[in-house]
Amino acid sequence: MRKLTSFFARPLLIALAAAASCGAAQAAGTALNLGNYSVTATYALDINPGSLGVSGLEASAVTYARDRNSLFYVGDEGTGVIEISLTGRTLGTMAFDWSGTGSTKHDTESLAYLGNGQLVVGEERLYDAYKFTYGNGGSARLANAGVSISNDNVGNDGLEGLAYDPRNGGSFVSVKQDVPEDVRAGTLSFAASLGGTSTMTTLFDPARLGLATLSDVAVLSTVDSLAGTAAADHLLFLSLGSRMLVEADRSGNVISRFDLSNVLAHNGIEGVTIDENGTIYLVAEQIQDGTAPANAASQLIVLSAMAPVPEPASATLMAIGALSLFGLALQRRRNPR
Repeated sequence: MRKLTSFFARPLLIALAAAASCGAAQAAGTALNLGNYSVTATYALDINPGSLGVSGLEASAVTYARDRNSLFYVGDEGTGVIEISLTGRTLGTMAFDWSGTGSTKHDTESLAYLGNGQLVVGEERLYDAYKFTYGNGGSARLANAGVSISNDNVGNDGLEGLAYDPRNGGSFVSVKQDVPEDVRAGTLSFAASLGGTSTMTTLFDPARLGLATLSDVAVLSTVDSLAGTAAADHLLFLSLGSRMLVEADRSGNVISRFDLSNVLAHNGIEGVTIDENGTIYLVAEQIQDGTAPANAASQLIVLSAMAPVPEPASATLMAIGALSLFGLALQRRRNPR
């Protein structure tokens, strides 16, 4: 009996392990799971990229352009937008022309990529957003296509993050930094002289996230492995005040967290985006607390999943194969040569 048990134990364990793997893969489809992530790279960003006077300092928002395999980011001085590679190399710049917008601070803290070279940049203090088409070496006159998301007097605690969800014709999610925090979702249309229309309304009480401030937001609907799952509706929230990255559903229930306390602890991490593979990109201001060396630069931080999870279909095939192996072994035991 002991030999018989030993004979069947190995294929049975293989089958059970494969079935467990299948279940884990299916469960993984319900969340991105930030607990599976680690910092895999950091890159210094050019301080003075290009020749248009666009500053690479005070990096405050970043967005991923899938059709270009690149990133765009802005600093909070509003000088323009910078395109970089996924390793932080400058690819081009475009200056901002603020005439006719009514902005005096030019406080750009949010950025979203729509596709085909189109971007939307947000002005924090006015709670306005402007759409433009990127052209390397050019200038974007922001007043040509704008919309006011809120008429509140928000000051320096206003529009901190903006993300674009391309599903169902396209919609946006925005976050307000503080006093009070706010999470909104809805559609935006753009027209000259802020003549566009916003349907953005509060999504949930941001207190549910347990974060001191809200610095940026990203959607997970663009992650290929999450398509068709509940996790495609999840959002990533970045908090500079809590030094935390949080995955949450659209009711504000926290799903997973990533502690940023020890990630470039002297830098202010203010922007987040994610690519189709689930790789997360953060941008951080240069060191601000008096410990900075000469010519300190803003930083690009890359977070990657530590171990890729098999696709549910692949895991299922693995389980079927293991069970077939078990059946073959059983048949050979019953019918020895």
